[in-house]
Amino acid sequence: MNSRHEHLGTVPAVVHEPSSTGSPLVFDLCSLTRTGAEAVAARVAARHRGYDVALADGADTGRIGRSAQRLTLHARTGSRATLTDDLLADLLAPSEAETIPVSGDQRSLLTAAVEDSNGSGRYVEQLWWDWTGPLDSGRFITAWQSVAERETVLRAGFDLAGSARLVLHDRVAVEVVHHAHAGVALGELLQRERARGFELYRPGLLRVLLLDGPQGDGAARGPTRVVLSWHAALLDERGVRLLVRQFYRSYLAGGVLPGGQRRPDLRDHARWRARQDPAGASAFWASAAPPAAAAVRVGRQSGPPLPGNGGRGRIECRLSASQTARLCAWAADRGAGESSVLHVVWALLLYRAAGARGPLPVAFGVHVSGRDMSLRGAADTPGLLGETLPVTVTVEPTAPLADLLLRVRDAALDLPPYAWVCEENIRRWSGRGPDAGLVETTVRFDSKPDLPQDLRAELAAQGIGAGPPHSTGGDTATPLTLAAHHDSEGTLVLTALYDRARFTATDVRTVLDQCLHLLDGLPKHRDEHPTVGDALHLLAGSSVSGMAPPPPGGTGFRLAVLRAGEPGADVVCLVTAPGVTPGVYDTLLREHEGPQRILSLAMTGLRVPPGPLPELVGEGRRLLLCGSGSAAGPAHDIARRTARRTGRAPTVVMTGTGGADPSARALSRALETVLARST
Repeated sequence: MNSRHEHLGTVPAVVHEPSSTGSPLVFDLCSLTRTGAEAVAARVAARHRGYDVALADGADTGRIGRSAQRLTLHARTGSRATLTDDLLADLLAPSEAETIPVSGDQRSLLTAAVEDSNGSGRYVEQLWWDWTGPLDSGRFITAWQSVAERETVLRAGFDLAGSARLVLHDRVAVEVVHHAHAGVALGELLQRERARGFELYRPGLLRVLLLDGPQGDGAARGPTRVVLSWHAALLDERGVRLLVRQFYRSYLAGGVLPGGQRRPDLRDHARWRARQDPAGASAFWASAAPPAAAAVRVGRQSGPPLPGNGGRGRIECRLSASQTARLCAWAADRGAGESSVLHVVWALLLYRAAGARGPLPVAFGVHVSGRDMSLRGAADTPGLLGETLPVTVTVEPTAPLADLLLRVRDAALDLPPYAWVCEENIRRWSGRGPDAGLVETTVRFDSKPDLPQDLRAELAAQGIGAGPPHSTGGDTATPLTLAAHHDSEGTLVLTALYDRARFTATDVRTVLDQCLHLLDGLPKHRDEHPTVGDALHLLAGSSVSGMAPPPPGGTGFRLAVLRAGEPGADVVCLVTAPGVTPGVYDTLLREHEGPQRILSLAMTGLRVPPGPLPELVGEGRRLLLCGSGSAAGPAHDIARRTARRTGRAPTVVMTGTGGADPSARALSRALETVLARST
């Protein structure tokens, strides 16, 4: 019913030759008008103040061509000029759009989604509910479009060139598809929508599907099912529910949401993060980060990695209403909330899995939403605002359980001021290695706001009923995430999201059963003041779940000859990395004619490994390395290492992120300028 169309602008291209001297850095900006090149130079100058930026005369203002940009380090910096991921991202971002850096958790989800070999549907989340009463399809579409015009997050896409960024576009058409009732089972419909995935560089990473209900015996038709699908790297369920509120207000207002764009939005949040002083945070995490000896696994290592393709698993269970009420009262009597009890239970499971007998520190991640930060209005801003931060406590079997409860509570209360801190910061401030894992499980307590009563009353006045929303999907950046929330009846629901390469469903069910057993048993314990050991004794006789080691990671290379070329001709090497838009290099090959030898260097990960690289050229040949989108950084890294190893500096051609055709055109134009030079 509604087609997607957005103006994504020209895909930028940059030509660069790594230099051993380090300064200055010189780039040819291709596929840009003079105005576009000036915009890129201004962005680089504003964000990289250690450089003097000079733009040589190049293309006319309205004509696409080349402009040379020279970056010279200020003498007072005392360091070498280096093409960092952040600098590369600013060079290759669309000149006509605003960009902001992605957060730590967001970056982890984005990287996992890009590198996922099991299909793009794994990181698609969904929410669905039943709509009863009249539904005006035209007003429905217009209302969602009005929300997109107000909410920056719905006009955002990802740029994967260099350091990942969110690109904020001026407009987007929200995809709304309306299906007549076709007897399709809900599970099959949801799976189809997940399997479609998203093109991450395109704005509009949320789409809407309407499915008519079956026709009854009379004129009445069953409720219409509304399904929202979105990418987990852009939004969480709370943010989507906030957007649904805005949609209903727009629908009730005739399809037009009053007021201008929401503020604060993602831009304000990014500026807020950039203003935070790291001094206090670095001092806190230098001592609060998990020690290397902390127990972080909820299962005991069992055998080799699990067979199969991995993917996401999801298991849900719940306490009864009476169990939830009893747990809440028990926690309140001890000065804590249900989330603190859940953290204690998780700490006990980690301790038990470690097989310890005396005191032992345990560590797990806690998701801090970031919605109680000092940025006014953050609570109602859709987007991924928070981070997952580690909590460390020492479990001592002889200590009172009440003491452990309060220590876990206090440790969690210390986290909200650091909602802007990412795992990379914590590793650096605590002296851990760049690849050192801090935790292997996460516990989060989700807040899922429902529609306000006044909004429901307005809908009812127009004969519209909104059924309770149901969520599906959900993924985890750690091998196992325990997500808790209260359902519409107020009972506590636990959902385990797990990596099937690390856990079997049986192992996860064991963990959940033990979790429920402790949550139910602690408030009913016969001893009013139990010790930690007494709580652990509640699980006596039950098994500890297994947890497989991680599958082998890292990046590998596959080198292939795509076109033999003529003897002695230049060598063009197309670098492929996860996230490169499919079809870019195929289109380039079809349209590029010439004597060059063309190779493909395919990487199985985003990071170039430290080991030796395949030999790419023969004696006397000139090497040109090409990287599109997510392969731009790796292509430059390979060019730099090749220059260091061989003493010859290859030319590297890098493009931003975009569709196959415009990316191929940008790459082709840049290649033509290089190949036209004398050897």
